[in-house]
Amino acid sequence: MKILFDARFTRTDHHDGISRYGASLIAALAETDDVVMLISDPRQLALLPEVPSVLINSPLSPAEVFVARRINRMKPDVVVSPMQTMGSAGRRYPLILTLHDLIYYQNPTPPSFLPLPVRLLWRLYHLAYWPQRLLLNRADVVATISDTTAALIRKHRLTHRPVMLVGNAPQPTGRRRDPEAPRSSSLLYMGSFMPYKNVETLVRAMALLPGHTLHLLSRIAPERQAELTAFAPADGRVVFHGGVSDAEYEDLLADCTALVTLSRAEGYGLPIIEAMATGTPVVASDIPIFREVGGKAALFVDPNDPAAVAAAVLALEDPARWAEASAAGLERASTYSWATSAGQLRLACERAIAEHGRRRRRRAGAQGRA
Repeated sequence: MKILFDARFTRTDHHDGISRYGASLIAALAETDDVVMLISDPRQLALLPEVPSVLINSPLSPAEVFVARRINRMKPDVVVSPMQTMGSAGRRYPLILTLHDLIYYQNPTPPSFLPLPVRLLWRLYHLAYWPQRLLLNRADVVATISDTTAALIRKHRLTHRPVMLVGNAPQPTGRRRDPEAPRSSSLLYMGSFMPYKNVETLVRAMALLPGHTLHLLSRIAPERQAELTAFAPADGRVVFHGGVSDAEYEDLLADCTALVTLSRAEGYGLPIIEAMATGTPVVASDIPIFREVGGKAALFVDPNDPAAVAAAVLALEDPARWAEASAAGLERASTYSWATSAGQLRLACERAIAEHGRRRRRRAGAQGRA
């Protein structure tokens, strides 16, 4: 099966969630299928697997309206986009579009890396559900990364196309923590600092956790750092790293007490599985997507209650409770892999081919009767 994968949302300097999701799926799928990547900047290849690629327009360019004409000439068996915005006018191939989550309907602030005109369109787009329906119904199959999002797609009747799961997964790691080994009192947060991530409550909880240090790992704007610093204890126990490498992230996970995340909404929560895959316990807000991802392994708390967060962290000072949470996390993480996700995507590709063929036959029959 010749699969054309849209890799144009790959970052050029470091992976974000969408970028890593696409690159990891491509690598796993290329083990069994003929995969060609669409890129819009040669620098993207540094973060992508060694798979054949074709350079075309940016997905944010006006030329995106006509991108299907160029793709038609490549004669793919199926095209996969890890987003839902790919141009499709005049396409003659099966198409899978992906909707990761519905966060931005409740939290309309767009990603800061987008150009200003795109951010304005983003806000307008999320004022109602009908634009999403128009986008998704252009596909033959809609993919999504969680059962939680699939349920929301059904609830809001966002598409009449088949919706299929193509899950997220942690990066492979050979590191497994020894429950008997010494560990620091560090707590880790990996994620953005958008308002719905609720990092303020996490910082406030540090006043109730003397002896613990909170490491905020991701890149952060200076003004946002100043806002969060105002909530932090004055003794320097909240550390802003401003971004870490994958190796540094693994080292910190291998040493800390827990990874903590208190998002009020989330598309998936990949850091939860990344932590569990190393045997690091997780303290997470009690929201549906985290329940789905973390299962019974995470310690769930009210995201609005700093005292509940502190109590969960302090419970992990008991060596037996820490070892129990570590083992449960390892077991939970073992159910996720990119090979499994690639298998899910292959099934989605086969369904898209079948759906596309069925609609073409139906149109041909209607034209014949006319």
